[in-house]
Amino acid sequence: MLGSSPSQLISGVITLLIAFTFHEFAHAWTATQFGDDTPRLFGRLTLNPLSHLDVMGSLMLLFTGFGWAKPVPINPRRIQQHSNSALMLVAISGPLSNLILAIAAAILLRFGLVTPGAPAVDFLPTPYTFLVFFVFTNLGLMLFNMIPLPPLDGEEVLTFLLPPELENKWEMIRPYGPYILMLILFLGPTFGVNIIELFLRPLIFSMGRLLLGTW
Repeated sequence: MLGSSPSQLISGVITLLIAFTFHEFAHAWTATQFGDDTPRLFGRLTLNPLSHLDVMGSLMLLFTGFGWAKPVPINPRRIQQHSNSALMLVAISGPLSNLILAIAAAILLRFGLVTPGAPAVDFLPTPYTFLVFFVFTNLGLMLFNMIPLPPLDGEEVLTFLLPPELENKWEMIRPYGPYILMLILFLGPTFGVNIIELFLRPLIFSMGRLLLGTW
């Protein structure tokens, strides 16, 4: 994500603050709707970015295009008392918040409410270029977090959707999920298998073009 221009860096920092904050707040808010006050007790039911940002995850997002915030602590037992789908809904609320942010920004662009123009100051992004960046970055965060491996949100969605006959096999694989994810992200490109480039980036640009009406 980190680009060669100050304007791109500024866009990245502002987008990070908004996208990560709303993502984690969505997890916290949804968990509380299912009767779990753990996020509130840990100070995570807030839109204060300082409560959610992880230093390493933030730097990773700026320099590599993918990253993470501090996970919201929850009590799965309290949440599961409400319904079988409760944990999945808590998990998917984060990526959905990024989709909503992308759609909101795309509406401003698609209907001409924000138009291209020269920056007021050379090193600052224009509202138009910032919003384009904002749309694609939020789509990237949404899709990255939907990878079905722990500790990402997609893992909980996969667990909910798995047929009963595969649950035991998945429970055997699940503890190794973070290591598999690291291998895919960091070792894979060394051997010419870049999941981000092969699968996520085309999806990000396809969804972005669809939202912006440039398909």
